[in-house]
This record gives sequence, structure tokens and C-alpha cells, in this order.
Amino acid sequence: MLRFFRGGPLQRGRVGVLPGAFNPVTNAHIALAEASIQQHHLDQIIFLLPEVFPHKEYTGASFQERLALLQAALTAEQQCAIASSDRGLFIEIANAVRDKYGPGVEIHLICGRDAAERIVNWDYADGPDFARQLEQFQMLVGSRGEGYDVPAGLVGRIHRVEMPPGLGEVSATEVRLAISRDDAWQHLVPAAVADQIVRRRLYCA
Repeated sequence: MLRFFRGGPLQRGRVGVLPGAFNPVTNAHIALAEASIQQHHLDQIIFLLPEVFPHKEYTGASFQERLALLQAALTAEQQCAIASSDRGLFIEIANAVRDKYGPGVEIHLICGRDAAERIVNWDYADGPDFARQLEQFQMLVGSRGEGYDVPAGLVGRIHRVEMPPGLGEVSATEVRLAISRDDAWQHLVPAAVADQIVRRRLYCA
């Protein structure tokens, strides 16, 4: 189930879904969303924050604090929505989006290269294999350090997103570590997010 905190469902068009922990949201997240919109002509991108994690708890920043950081980061991004989900697999997310949006939208799940490699090669046990899942959505993969080679059997359903130089390597882990070490970090996140982190005293040692 999707819960919206900014924006809402479209009746038709091309919708991207960017799931993430956003701990915190970084310039790389924003760049990936903007590049996906520009290169694949998306009408909307949903920044999707899970309500719970399957194997860990919320640390560093709470669910509400991460929502506040996302709200701050996306103030000027008119094509971006914010929502939460109680499910985590890509096929579960795609089905939840379809339930909210209806049959008139084309769904694109967005992730980085490292996540794409895990997702494509994951053992889905008794569920449909990933090729079957891609009948329900397409996938956009952002470059992260190096390009992503689409597996031969999935060409046409998985597409590359070219990231601006240097941004593909920025990570939320890098931001948290820099804050805890009192190193420079503000250049890694949107200015409004940096202000929120300082004001809320997030990620401090």
C-alpha cells in the first residue's frame, strides 16, 4: 500500500519510482531523479520510503525525520512526489503503484547499478523470476562508478540512466561518516537538507 506525503497518483503517463532509505537524501538521489525524467521522459517520480525494513531498524534518522529531509530536498521539484510503502520487493512496489494509479500509467522502477545487479540476480524462490516480473514494469539503472551492462535477455525492459560526472559515487553512507568525523559534507546534499541535518542534529557522533 502506498501513502502519499507530497503529490499524488496520475491517471496516465510515465511514472518512475525511486525506492530508498534516504538516510539522508543526497545530491546523487536528486540527480538520478532529474536524469531519469530528462532521459526517459517521465511525467512523475515517486521518492518511495519504506515504512519498515525487513532486516534492520531505523537508525540515524527516524521515518518522520527522513520525510522532512525529503520534503526539504524536493521543494522546487514539481514532478517529484513522496510516498511510503509497506512492501519492499520491486514487483510488490510495482503492484502497489498499479493499484493506486490504474492501467493508464507506464511504471519504471529506478535504482543504481549495484542495486540492479543484486535485484536481477536474486533468488526469488517460488515467486516469478525477474524476467517475468519485468512484464509488469521497466527498470532504469543509474551509473554508479561505471556503466551497467543490461543482460541480453532483458534488453528492452532495463534501460541506463547516464549520471553527471562524480555524482554517481555520492552515497548516504559517505555523508553520515563525514558528519560523524566532523569532515566536510554539506556539498554532498541539497542546501535545504544540510540545514535540516544541522538544525535537528542528525548523524552526530
